[in-house]
Amino acid sequence: MTKTLSSPTLTADLIEETIAGLPIQGRIILRLLLLQYLDVTHDEILFMVADRPDPRCVSGTKPVTTMTQESITAMVERRNEYRRRVRLRRERTWLQCVALEHLAFMADAFATRAAALLVDRGVSSETVLTLKAQARSAVPSTTLRLLQEAWDKEEITPHEYQNHRLVIELQTQLRFAERFKKRLALAEREQQSSDLTTLQDHEIGHIWGIPAGTLAARKVKFLAQYLLAVQAKCSGSDPRTGGNLVPSQDVWKETMRVLSQRPIERSIPTYDGLERTESALIEKLTAYATLAIPEASETKFWNSLVYGASSNAMHTEITRTLFGLQRLVAIQKDVDSSHEALDDVLLARSRPPSKDSLTASGEREAGHGELTDLQRQILHNFIGEDVSGRFSDKW
Repeated sequence: MTKTLSSPTLTADLIEETIAGLPIQGRIILRLLLLQYLDVTHDEILFMVADRPDPRCVSGTKPVTTMTQESITAMVERRNEYRRRVRLRRERTWLQCVALEHLAFMADAFATRAAALLVDRGVSSETVLTLKAQARSAVPSTTLRLLQEAWDKEEITPHEYQNHRLVIELQTQLRFAERFKKRLALAEREQQSSDLTTLQDHEIGHIWGIPAGTLAARKVKFLAQYLLAVQAKCSGSDPRTGGNLVPSQDVWKETMRVLSQRPIERSIPTYDGLERTESALIEKLTAYATLAIPEASETKFWNSLVYGASSNAMHTEITRTLFGLQRLVAIQKDVDSSHEALDDVLLARSRPPSKDSLTASGEREAGHGELTDLQRQILHNFIGEDVSGRFSDKW
């Protein structure tokens, strides 16, 4: 009769203690597999440098030593590169979930307050429910254009204008909320997949520099040793005399789950040119945190934050940048989400534009002032003069 792990009593300390008790080859294999959670020590790097086969042996002349400073530095750089990639991936998925949770919450809060304001301004609850049901198929650009034309022609009152703008804001926030919740579900699945992903065999082979067959044999051997040691410790038996323990995949899944509960290691990314200037990026992120960004450009901006997919960025990172996501999460923590603050934002967005300012701007655009000296010089160059000093009519 075989024994398996009866109760998941794993802890991070128990995992590290078990790995530390393995032979050095086993420690290296396990720590490379779990590189996004654990670190390979410098002594283990020196062992890998000495353990890897030297290609110069193929020529028939075995070198005296393979332990050079260049080989050590190269292995450390490879280790650091893969460790940075897997940990940035884990941090990115976590930041996505945190940002999307707040965005979905803000969209729901804005929609709720917009509906409450409409009811307070005389719109019936049945009409509000109908408007919510029509949110997915509403076209805000056309509605805004018709509303602006009616306002310019003085066909509606300021009260009616603000009610219509609140309706547009209500439906826009409902669409935002639906969009963010779908993204959040995808981000959570990506985070779970990332937490359960280990370093691949070809990646471990690139770091260590050993043949694939040798790596596979060591992986099977020491992974089984680790699983048996963990099962023995959790069941309270001695793995040398404890009976017929069988390696269980559940132990490995529990190992990944326990390690994924560790705090996220925060990176320190640098600004990479997104939105051309850092001040412009911060300004846009501030508007995004309060959902004041245009609905049409929101998807492109989100993709530029998550995937670095922006033509406005001059990327200096070899992997996806996290600068924008980190700043967005930091800005979201300072956003006031109280009912009074949300009401003030909605009323400010829905307030009708002042006709005095529109009239003044229209007059400035339509007005024809006197030509400046530079403008006269440009016209003079185009028209030209003949030798008598008179304007030429040959043009």
